Amino acid sequence: MAGKSNLVTAAWLAEHLSDPSVIVADCRFDLAQPGAGVLHYRRGHIPGAVYLDLESDLSGPKQAHGGRHPLPDIQAFSQKMGALGIDAGVTVVAYDAQQGSNAARLWWMLRYLGHGWVKVLDGGWTAWVGGGHPVTAALPVPTPRAFAPRARPELLVELEELRRRRREGVRLIDSRAPERYRGEVEPLDPVAGHIPGAGNLPWTENVDERGKLKPVPALAERLGGLRGDEKPPVVYCGSGVTACVNLLAMEEAGIRGAVLYLGGWSDWCSYAENPVARGA
Repeated sequence: MAGKSNLVTAAWLAEHLSDPSVIVADCRFDLAQPGAGVLHYRRGHIPGAVYLDLESDLSGPKQAHGGRHPLPDIQAFSQKMGALGIDAGVTVVAYDAQQGSNAARLWWMLRYLGHGWVKVLDGGWTAWVGGGHPVTAALPVPTPRAFAPRARPELLVELEELRRRRREGVRLIDSRAPERYRGEVEPLDPVAGHIPGAGNLPWTENVDERGKLKPVPALAERLGGLRGDEKPPVVYCGSGVTACVNLLAMEEAGIRGAVLYLGGWSDWCSYAENPVARGA
């Protein structure tokens, strides 16, 4: 198994590609071109990697409420994991080409379902190719296993619970870009702005120009103000994807217990009665 960090390097993964207890998951996906991820996977991927699509595998069908990327049916997702060869004894290494955002979504989902052995490839596809490691178009043939979900509801809040925590003064963290947080632009959702009272910690500030998570001291300095909270903060983004990078960074910095508002802004703004804030 990999170490205590939630990350592995490309060099570590290259050494463990033949380990049957390691499964690699390609999570490349582009919101602007939803079919591009699987095309890139078919053209070339890390040897042995299986593919998981953000919208068809890591999300359920979009409804009137619940956000743009709600959780998939847990039993169906668990069956998918088992079919890909994942069980309690397997370490899953997730990667993407989107600065870790889609890989972090899988990291969070597996942890939510009680699977402790899940890592993110630091630097993702860029680090793998840049390191001169092998690439293949050959599709893997996984050995099916039984994935048994053990949900951890304490990692997740939905709308009514979020409303209650807001009344109690729990810190809210908006992970989106500053201009979306301020309501100056909104390319994806019908309403611009943020949840009143939320602060802004853009997820992209956790990664460097190579798409690697910044060193632990830098993350600890950026996120250290969260340590003194009596109750864990609630983290959200547009639809429960990029917020997972903030959660990953917090875990790496030793800040435990933060929870995800999965529906995010896309869920919040779908209710006409919910207040909206704009500006810094």
